[in-house]
Amino acid sequence: MKNGHGKSDKLVVPEKLLNKVGAQTAPAAERVEGRGLAKGNTQEQTSRRAQDRERLQHALERIRKAVQGNRKIQLTNLWHHIYEAARLREAYYGLNPKSAPGVDGVWWREYGKDLEKNLEELSDRLRSGRYRAKPVKRQYIPKADGRERPIGMPALEDKIVQRAATEVLNAVYESEFKGFSYRFRPGRSQHRALDALYIGLMRKQVGWVLDADIRGFFDTIDHQ
Repeated sequence: MKNGHGKSDKLVVPEKLLNKVGAQTAPAAERVEGRGLAKGNTQEQTSRRAQDRERLQHALERIRKAVQGNRKIQLTNLWHHIYEAARLREAYYGLNPKSAPGVDGVWWREYGKDLEKNLEELSDRLRSGRYRAKPVKRQYIPKADGRERPIGMPALEDKIVQRAATEVLNAVYESEFKGFSYRFRPGRSQHRALDALYIGLMRKQVGWVLDADIRGFFDTIDHQ
């Protein structure tokens, strides 16, 4: 647990579904749900998606190898990987279809009725620099102690762009993480971190445990 370098720890408990988390961690939370094709999709489109997915993965693998080969490399040409329509399409299908809309009021299925046109327009706005993110809708979730936890609900297109950017940036940053780092990473969660911690405490000689929490951290940091 302590000295891992980049590789995931071996699972020691049965695999289980991940809880939903914030927008930044959506990839981990939303992959477990089944996805249906948008209305009007054909077998030909399904085949094209499979080919696009393979090509996109190869592109990410090239980025990973470049970073691993030279940790000091400066990557200056990643933007086209994000605004590519195929990448945006995969990001769209990776979202939770049942998630509530943001300030745009657009639902997942509604956007998918004219998906290819919408994605081409989104790609063009990203490419030309005309894309502007919309305000994030604030929602409050009751906590067990009676307080309320604020969460942000981005607009649908912002979710698509965020997820596409996350996929590309993960290829850069994943090799920098240690094996004991769990949160905000693909396929990982706080639950798996607790599982690994439990096994470590039960099987290793531990002298002391430090539990720290920074209250309201994201509410108090300087966002500038």
